[in-house]
Amino acid sequence: MPKGVAGMTDRNRELLERLWPMDGQLALSAEAEHELRTEGYVLELPQSGERIVGRDTMRSMQQEYPNPPAIEIQRIVGAGDHFVVLGRSDYGGDVYYVANIVEFSDGRIARETRIYGSPFEAPQWRTKYAEPR
Repeated sequence: MPKGVAGMTDRNRELLERLWPMDGQLALSAEAEHELRTEGYVLELPQSGERIVGRDTMRSMQQEYPNPPAIEIQRIVGAGDHFVVLGRSDYGGDVYYVANIVEFSDGRIARETRIYGSPFEAPQWRTKYAEPR
């Protein structure tokens, strides 16, 4: 690992864990998130085709969001400037699992790509391979 990468990895992971804790106490804050993003921040939402550019635009969108979901962070993995945050979002009974690819630049969040998926029943043929959760 190049000199300085370990320290940056730790700082980037700490930033994510502070922003999106895994203890069930997640409270989204448009202002707190705004301070942690680069000016040229980009959010990609492939399923809806949306691309939100700029941290000010993202903050405005978050401030107007009518009913933010309850979010449970399940796992944060990654190193250096690239992380994946896995979570479960509950929009008043409509549940989606989220894979959020987070890219850093100089210790700030520069880009996110959020991919959402609805839960579904596993096919019967596969149950003999799966462990109960």
